[in-house]
Amino acid sequence: MNEALIDLRAWRQFVAVAEELHFGRAAQRLHMTQPPVTQAIAQLEKTLGVVLFDRTRRRVALTLAGEALLPDVRELLARAAALPARARAAAAGQVGRVRIGFVSTVGFEQLPAWVREFRALCPEVALELVEATGDVQLEAFARGEIDAGLMLHSPGAAPPGLARLAVSQEPLVLALPERHPLARTGKLLLADVLAEPLVIFPRRIVPSLHDAIFDLYHAAGRTPQLGQEAIQMQTIVNLVSGGIGVAWVPESVTQFRRAGVVYRRAEEFAPAARRRSPPELPGCETSLVWPEGAVDPALARFVDFVRERGGGPEHRKEEVER
Repeated sequence: MNEALIDLRAWRQFVAVAEELHFGRAAQRLHMTQPPVTQAIAQLEKTLGVVLFDRTRRRVALTLAGEALLPDVRELLARAAALPARARAAAAGQVGRVRIGFVSTVGFEQLPAWVREFRALCPEVALELVEATGDVQLEAFARGEIDAGLMLHSPGAAPPGLARLAVSQEPLVLALPERHPLARTGKLLLADVLAEPLVIFPRRIVPSLHDAIFDLYHAAGRTPQLGQEAIQMQTIVNLVSGGIGVAWVPESVTQFRRAGVVYRRAEEFAPAARRRSPPELPGCETSLVWPEGAVDPALARFVDFVRERGGGPEHRKEEVER
């Protein structure tokens, strides 16, 4: 018998004899007769090439090799006994791993709360978080490095080829340097704002949202005057605080408190001529996305968890305008 092929039955017999220190009592405990137990132990010792028990007519005792082996064999049997339940738990998504990419705006509030609650509900599902912009997440999906992503985009314009669950919608707000004259204006004129240098993320990061912001300028007959590009929203806000320009950012970014920055919302803009309401500013949406047809139970459990906490009723594919 090859050592690798020693079956669990032989190890159970070894543990029974080790704990009873009597072949007859061990056989009774195993609901067997004594000769098969004696033969099994002898075969086990032959296979291992070591003596596990000292035997005399009056006593049975573990050898040093037997004593050293006993804790490991007990652990082996316990792990083997747990395998069926673990397999059922894995099939139910109660154990496993979910690798999640996320944009920084989700990290301000939603994601920390989700992670805390999900880990409490499913402590054996490891959530591995990777902060990454949308374009980096798409590359990670292609390489199989993440299982799901939380992406920012214009409403309804999630990247194609992915299942999606919309988790939040929010307006864009204007970030202004605190010392800028417009920051102290009661009502903002959109034309004045659009004349200012713009701090914005590169188009490759969020194409649909980048295009929506540029459309706002083009609709007013303006061409954006680019002050600076930056990838992370925190960096954009920092550049605004330094007087580099103004920026359109998701409302959730206002939770990132940065000295020297003032945020102005749509209602703080004056209506355009012949209009009674403030200008309609672009909005943005955050979606949980994952590969179509993904069958990982732990991922499905996380998606259901997010859906129960405010995600959209059904996932769907959307085409992004590039």
